[in-house]
Amino acid sequence: MSGTLVLVRHGQSEWNLKNLFTGWKDPGLTELGVEEANAGGKALADYGIKFDIAFTSALSRAQKTCQIVLDNVGQPNLETIRDEALNERDYGDLSGLNKDDARAKWGEEQVHIWRRSYDVPPPGGESLRDTGARVWPYYMTEILPRVLRGETVLVAAHGNSLRALVMVLDRLSKQEILKLNLATGVPMVYKLKADSTVASKEVLGDMSCAH
Repeated sequence: MSGTLVLVRHGQSEWNLKNLFTGWKDPGLTELGVEEANAGGKALADYGIKFDIAFTSALSRAQKTCQIVLDNVGQPNLETIRDEALNERDYGDLSGLNKDDARAKWGEEQVHIWRRSYDVPPPGGESLRDTGARVWPYYMTEILPRVLRGETVLVAAHGNSLRALVMVLDRLSKQEILKLNLATGVPMVYKLKADSTVASKEVLGDMSCAH
């Protein structure tokens, strides 16, 4: 048996609440988002987990979630590496727009394709495949080696950067990953085998509240 990898999507952000495309923009967490991060942290504390290192993105909503989780497990000063390789996917020209306004401008079907297709990016932005193209190498070179050494690693990031990781871990097809939504603040605990495949996966909370 090898190490443990814990993935947590950040709590609700101010722009999630306002139904805006966020991407690389940097709004903070809402009160609910802080509560979600605390709930995830408490679930990990109850689980009895202790981390060796944490990774998060260059965006404050993920960093704040990461810190709240670490506070809850009693490791507020744990080494934390921040890297934009783990950022949310870049929504390009959609960033900052209300999702309903975007549908009015480009049409419901086109916006749905941008949001939910695997490899069609919005104007000036990234598709899920593009997001994976920066997440996967970072995971392989920076995160996975630590897990394979037996470390317990926290990754606090975003819906799409984590979906790219889950796609690999859970061996999901392009069609299957499009149906997957990750709930905010709900930890996923992966135990990895020595060959980097998944030995077990536990979700510490309710994934049905994904939005």
